[in-house]
Amino acid sequence: MSDRTDIDKTDAKISALLRVAADRALPVVRGIGDDQLGAPTPCAAYDVHALADHLFQVVVNFQALAAKRDADFGAAPEHLAGEWRERFAAETARLVDAWDAPGAEDGTSGAMGLPARTVGSMVLGDLTVHAWDLARATGQPYEPDASLVGVLVAEFGALAPMARKMGVFGEPVAVAEDAAAFDVLLALTGRDPHWTSPRG
Repeated sequence: MSDRTDIDKTDAKISALLRVAADRALPVVRGIGDDQLGAPTPCAAYDVHALADHLFQVVVNFQALAAKRDADFGAAPEHLAGEWRERFAAETARLVDAWDAPGAEDGTSGAMGLPARTVGSMVLGDLTVHAWDLARATGQPYEPDASLVGVLVAEFGALAPMARKMGVFGEPVAVAEDAAAFDVLLALTGRDPHWTSPRG
């Protein structure tokens, strides 16, 4: 696991940020037991299986968005078959490479015509926040790299109104004024930073 916390928060390439996020997320994904796939997660609409499958789809589709191609977030094939954890790791490496390609952060991307860097920040947020979701759901430790959190608080703060309108974020959760930055990020997305599994 990387201990990097020295990434410049404004000038770092999305690919560099994604590489750091992946260092933290992949141990969580690899640590999911088959017997935990039916467990609830902080995302009420998803159990562990559905959320891991969703994150897999996100990682694949945002490779296409990095290349300014269309992505389909509708019905997707089942990803969690066979050695899916290692395939997820391979697709995450491809995601990093896709956003490292020349021009990936230039112009606009996606059907909504958002700035490409904003789109890259969206997948960075998914990889970071959903890793926390999966860790909480399966009783694993998880702490995002501190250098990413400030980037995501700023990006998600700007995106939050649109994300709530689209049903991607829930209503913000109240946190203390001195709450940790990652708790602020989670609350911004509609998550309770103190969520624990009802399974104990």
